[in-house]
Amino acid sequence: MTDCLVGVYGASGFGREVLPLVREQLESQYNNLKLVFVDDGSDERELNQYPVLRYEDFLQLDANKRFVVFAIANSQVREALEAKCAKDNLEVLSVEADNVVVLDSVDVGKGAILCHFTQLTSNIKIGKHFHANIYSYVAHDCVIGDYVTFAPSVRCNGNVHIEDHAYIGTGAVIKQGAPGKPLVIGKGAIVGMGAVVTKDVPPGVTVVGNPARPFSR
Repeated sequence: MTDCLVGVYGASGFGREVLPLVREQLESQYNNLKLVFVDDGSDERELNQYPVLRYEDFLQLDANKRFVVFAIANSQVREALEAKCAKDNLEVLSVEADNVVVLDSVDVGKGAILCHFTQLTSNIKIGKHFHANIYSYVAHDCVIGDYVTFAPSVRCNGNVHIEDHAYIGTGAVIKQGAPGKPLVIGKGAIVGMGAVVTKDVPPGVTVVGNPARPFSR
């Protein structure tokens, strides 16, 4: 029987980036660690020398401890997978690269994935299932909700509030808010790649450009 089994849910590019982080985090803790990808929609049987399993097959494997990691950018899918796995009493693993910087009074919810070169400075509160891709940072006095996604190189400056399910695109910069008057990115909002956000973004709105403005087709 395996001492520890971890299923990285999602066999796409991000999943393939996250699995090595899980390996580095856990391989010294368990003599018999087994890592697999879990993806019900993939036709692959193996990726990077690791098995690709359907969810039901993953559940059938014997293990003393069993974890899942949701390596999927779509926040709505992450939330749905969390509900499904909770019914099967699966524990969600938080993943943190070995060079992540976390300073004082930082509270991060369960299921976070903090990739290489992520920085969380001080006095920050982050909800569950946060994704911070490579070279992203969150500065002081920020509040981030549940299922928020940062693509690579997001710059979130101080006194910013980001509500649930927001997506912040690669290279976006969010201007610093003020004590008592944070800059707010609303629930389900999307900040486009390279956007420079200088004012609040309403819930569900997509903004692009410098300065960021609502996107219209």
